[in-house]
Amino acid sequence: METFQIIAVILIFILSATAMFFRKIPALIALPLMAFFIPLVSGVDLNSTLQLVIGQGALKLHNAYTIALFGSMLSVFLQKTGVANNLIKYGAELAGDSPWGISLLMLILITLLFTTLGGLGAIIMVATIVLPILSAIGLSPLTVAGIFLIGLSMGGILNVGNWAVYIDVMNLTVDQIRPFALLMFLSTFLMAIIYITVQLYRDGQHLPLKKIIRNSLLIIALIGGGFAIYGMIPPAQQQQLATCTAHLLRILRWATASFLVIAFLLSLQFAFFKKKDSENKIFWTAYLSPLLPLLLILIFEMNFIAAFICGLIFCYFATYRKGHLNTFVGAMLEGGGVVMPAVILMLGIGMLLNAIMGPGGAYSGTWPVLRLLQPFMAALVPSNGLFYVLLFGLVAPLALYRGPLNVWGMGYGLAAVFLASGMNPGAVMGLLMAVGQVQGISDPTNTHNVWLANEMQVDVQKILWNTLPYTWAVAFIGLIISATMFY
Repeated sequence: METFQIIAVILIFILSATAMFFRKIPALIALPLMAFFIPLVSGVDLNSTLQLVIGQGALKLHNAYTIALFGSMLSVFLQKTGVANNLIKYGAELAGDSPWGISLLMLILITLLFTTLGGLGAIIMVATIVLPILSAIGLSPLTVAGIFLIGLSMGGILNVGNWAVYIDVMNLTVDQIRPFALLMFLSTFLMAIIYITVQLYRDGQHLPLKKIIRNSLLIIALIGGGFAIYGMIPPAQQQQLATCTAHLLRILRWATASFLVIAFLLSLQFAFFKKKDSENKIFWTAYLSPLLPLLLILIFEMNFIAAFICGLIFCYFATYRKGHLNTFVGAMLEGGGVVMPAVILMLGIGMLLNAIMGPGGAYSGTWPVLRLLQPFMAALVPSNGLFYVLLFGLVAPLALYRGPLNVWGMGYGLAAVFLASGMNPGAVMGLLMAVGQVQGISDPTNTHNVWLANEMQVDVQKILWNTLPYTWAVAFIGLIISATMFY
């Protein structure tokens, strides 16, 4: 009986993923269908499937789509007030004749920010600044989305917060994680340079290849050298460096708070005491509006929704003119409408998460889907490094569509099975981090992929097609590094 159930689950997954991959069925229909049928064939009764998977699953990502709503409101308001258009114009002037250089600079900026940031709210805040600049230099919407997603994933590799599960669950030390993470980062960065170069060529940009190769090698050497120098610093001095950074952060908070208060007061003065000939001018403080939520999160650790509301209020007064309240209300309503396709897709993603991982405490006992699949996956534990690379490299796309290798699907559950079966904890970490690049960049069921596709007006499946060859290659490279280090 269990064999037939496993076959049925695999068939449902493959058929649904294939239909979405080739755009025969839209994801907003396919995901709820997967969420409904997978628990049923796994032994979950109809009532639990409807109540716990469909009903509760629709609310699972409520925080993500609420943040998306407020982020969209700010984005639309920036467009209606002319702030976004001016940012695009200034971005185009900044780019000059070096779209490749600006693209790489934005990639590095995104990467640096997401070594500490995380979550859809932070993604929307950074994207509000970066996307107009990348669009202004002549990049296609697909290329813009790809660069942003790669930068986001690269930052995640070095985000120490993401290492917690490897430390807590797999009992690995930071010294064991860091070397692999740094090599994984350098591999992904090299892939990113290739991606940017190829995509800019496809977008019709002029590319001085000799200069690109020289600059790429220089940047990789600088990054590698920086990692090497930091690694040679004794732990005691690293602690002193962290203490010094904490003191600098306190000073930065006071300086930023003072600057923002002054900017807000200047905005009020310009709004209510400006001359008639300045009625349609945009005061310089308005350009802080997309940056404000990011500063509030990054420096003051403010709640994401509260940060967006502060950004909306600041932008309202910084761009104030007659009849402005109607523009503000219109932006909020239009912002909700713009992001609604992404919100509907997130409802289906939440259902699928509950279908695979279970509804938590709402269900007593082990969730039947996990109980069914874990013994089957345990039989796949590789016995040597070559089998490890070939097996997980070839099936890396199973990280897509909340498949068994997706850490936001049943990936961590599968990792626990591999650990219990005696697999080296370092190899399990290498597997999750390497295959995680396929999931983090290419997966159409990521909330950030859904939001970006909606924002750039491209099909989320096109992002998958566009980035998968690169992320699949990086997954293979990461698995080879992991096999060399841990097998």
